[in-house]
Amino acid sequence: MDRREEILKIFPRDLRQIFSRIPVGFDYMEEIRLRAGQPVFMVYGGREYAVGASGELLDPGMIRAGQEAKVSLCRVSGEQLAQIVEYMSSYSMYAAQEEIRQGFFTIQGGHRIGIAGRAVASQQEVGLLKFISFLNVRISHQIKGCADEVMKELYQKKEGGMTFRNVLLISPPRMGKTTMLRDMIRQISWGSPGIPGMTVGVVDERSELGACYQGVPQNDLGPRTDVLDCCPKVQGMMMLVRSMSPQVVAVDEIGSGEDAKALDYVRNCGCAIAATAHGASFDDIKSRKDLGRLVEEGCFERFVILGKTESGARETQILDHSGKLIQRILKKDLEGGRENVAEVDGSSAGPDSLSRPGTLDGGKMAGTPEADGAAPADDLFSQGRDRIQPRSSGRGTGAGGQKRGRSPGWLF
Repeated sequence: MDRREEILKIFPRDLRQIFSRIPVGFDYMEEIRLRAGQPVFMVYGGREYAVGASGELLDPGMIRAGQEAKVSLCRVSGEQLAQIVEYMSSYSMYAAQEEIRQGFFTIQGGHRIGIAGRAVASQQEVGLLKFISFLNVRISHQIKGCADEVMKELYQKKEGGMTFRNVLLISPPRMGKTTMLRDMIRQISWGSPGIPGMTVGVVDERSELGACYQGVPQNDLGPRTDVLDCCPKVQGMMMLVRSMSPQVVAVDEIGSGEDAKALDYVRNCGCAIAATAHGASFDDIKSRKDLGRLVEEGCFERFVILGKTESGARETQILDHSGKLIQRILKKDLEGGRENVAEVDGSSAGPDSLSRPGTLDGGKMAGTPEADGAAPADDLFSQGRDRIQPRSSGRGTGAGGQKRGRSPGWLF
């Protein structure tokens, strides 16, 4: 079953018919947002589109307060949302109460559906959600190889062989740190020439790393990886160390004092750490009470910071334990969806130093629709157009069968 079918099957027939006509592939779809009585929005390639009543994608700038009637939009009703939730719960809302209480479902393929509505609280905690009126379908993507350029800095040779350094990935939201951590886990688990595979224990509190469906990871995390799915980070880290003897413990989005204490426990037990944290820079993390203590104590031997330069280039910085720059990697979209990559040792290069082409066969970049055989959406707004027409004559083509030609810049 391909990604399009995995997503479309959760919708009622009338919505499924509209969404099946959307003129772009689902391989690079990020989100589908549904709100009772409101237009449906999709995020594709980092851009938001409204969905028309016939499946066309519309410039959201066309939709303004008091002007909705001028545009024929796809809207979702409360009844349709209830049908989607019933399907996701296998028609047993009682059996699905734990997932509902956590605020999301994970479906086959690892796609996660966030839910919101009326919360019923009990003793300062959410007991359940009623009248679910908002859904956010987050399409799962695994980008194998996105950590290739940083992996060589994450190992060190010690007496007895290669060991993994403690690493913290830092970035603002939606910059790719969870995606990169997922690929790190896969590569650590598989190993590489000269570096044996290691046992990795993953605490997947929100089912984002393994995207488990009925306990089985839908993403490739490698053959030596054990996953605690939907388990709180603090308890999960301690459970894995005690029961699964991991060489590396991986956890997403740390930050609290309890997280820091659990990481102390992990490293004192001799396990390496691969973790992520929200942040804008090394100094940002260092200024925080609990994470700052870990930095000062030398808990992390490498920091990987993801961000963008003022010119829009995607930047990866690799720092040592003290915050000194080891390597900077810059990527920037160029004409035709290609990218240039500059790998810079130290801090001598300016932010816009782009020198080494980073292309694959035929000039196609890894991680772009052209490289993977998918057709991206047009850059509508730069061309002065306000819609992409629904599909008519085959996947990835527009009117007249002409292939669309812009790669989304969000994949990294």
